[in-house]
Formats: sequence, structure tokens, C-alpha cells
Amino acid sequence: IVPWLLIFMIPTITMRSFSEEYKSGTFELLKTLPIRPALLVWGKYMGALLVVLCLLLPTLLYGVAIESLSAVGGIDMGATAGSYLGLFLLAAVFVAVGICVSSCTNNTVVAFIGAAFVCYLLFAGFEAVSKLSFLEGKLGYFIEVLGIKFHYKSISRGVIRMDDLIYFMVLIAGCLHFTKQNIMKR
Repeated sequence: IVPWLLIFMIPTITMRSFSEEYKSGTFELLKTLPIRPALLVWGKYMGALLVVLCLLLPTLLYGVAIESLSAVGGIDMGATAGSYLGLFLLAAVFVAVGICVSSCTNNTVVAFIGAAFVCYLLFAGFEAVSKLSFLEGKLGYFIEVLGIKFHYKSISRGVIRMDDLIYFMVLIAGCLHFTKQNIMKR
């Protein structure tokens, strides 16, 4: 259920990243400072990601409590570590999407709705389209591979593959690059 919560929680954290700067006029002040646009984008991204990470860290107590309270065996630490890595990567992509959408508008509500919609489409949209009856077979599989949920499910099972990690890194880099290009236009 956590990915569905992140779809709405992360856009509320990122919606003011750039849209509030545009609306209040402080973006012009940022443009006059000797800060490269890439550093500005990375600073906003890392700040929002740190806030999300602070929200995820307390949930580690559940794993520790279950492990220490179990009489025999405990929990599967590999799958648990994979789940947390998957959640972190999912949150990192959602933060990049939220910052990217926030850089496109000066309205914070539009930034929230747009980021939540894009995060939803990236997470569940490709899988839903791949299940359509006329896309059965290989084409449906290739469409499903384009979505985040396919790669997230793989990592959350404890199977960490290089192609899944590359997929998340490419999505993050693409969103941050688009954000940098967008703020350079302003």
C-alpha cells in the first residue's frame, strides 16, 4: 500500500519547489545568484528526497520489532532490504517527477495534481494498458516493462537486477534534465 500513499504524499512535498518560486517572484532572485541551474535543480531534488527519506526511516522500526519479537526464524532480511531499496528508488523517481512538474507551472495546486497524475500513470498506467485484450502477448509485455510497477515488483521481492536500477536512474536523470531545461528557459 505504500506506493499508493507515496503517489499522493510526495507531490504534496514537491509541489512548491519551483511553482512557489515563480509565483512569489523569488525565482528572479535565484537567477541573479551565481548558481548553475543544474545545482539549483539538484539542491531542490536532494532536499525533497531527504524529507521523504526522513518519512521512510521510522518504518524500519517495524522490521526491527518483528525480527526481535519472533520466536524462530524472523523475517526474510533479503526481501525486506529489497523492499526498502525499491521504496527508496520509487520515492526518488516520484520526487524527480514532482520537481519536474512543479517547474512547469506557477500554481501549486496544478503542480500537485499534475505530479500525482504523472506518478500514477508511471506506476500503474503502463500495466493497465498492457492488460488490454488487443495487446496480449509480446507487445503487452513490452508495454508493461516501460512502467515503474514492473521494475518495483522485481526489486521488492529481493531480486536486485542491474536493468531495474538503470531504469530508475534513467527516469530520475531524465526528469531532472527536463527540469533544468525548463528553468533555463525561464
